[in-house]
Amino acid sequence: MNYDVQLQNVSATRLLVVRRRATLPELKKVVPEACGAVWNYVRQAQVRSAGRLVAVYLNEHIDMEVGVEVGPEAVGAGDVIVSALPAGKVATVTHMGPYTLLPEVHKAIRQWCADHGHSPARPNWEIYGHGTDDPAKTRTDVFYLLEAEAKR
Repeated sequence: MNYDVQLQNVSATRLLVVRRRATLPELKKVVPEACGAVWNYVRQAQVRSAGRLVAVYLNEHIDMEVGVEVGPEAVGAGDVIVSALPAGKVATVTHMGPYTLLPEVHKAIRQWCADHGHSPARPNWEIYGHGTDDPAKTRTDVFYLLEAEAKR
């Protein structure tokens, strides 16, 4: 599948997250469970939220932060902590389709970066669109922070 990789400048975005580690096969279980844990906290604490779920991949060992975008007034408690997406230049793709194809999206972005002289930095992340019963209409935006602009 061909992916249209775009360069964008993004602003820092405040998050409420839980930290997790997973293997590649465990992601399909760990990410939804972690999203659920944060959403339960958001509802219980009555945190105002933008409503988009996020998975931030911190390193090659798949240490991650999984959570939700929030405003500046949000505070965490227990395992739910405040974090942020970094500001900077990113390579990004909007994927419409099932989550099972996300490894292809990541591979395409990394290949595009290599072909166009960009060096991915950490972290990279996925922002999930609102749920749908049709996997073909499932939206996931994938972002790779680029080396020259790496700030957190």
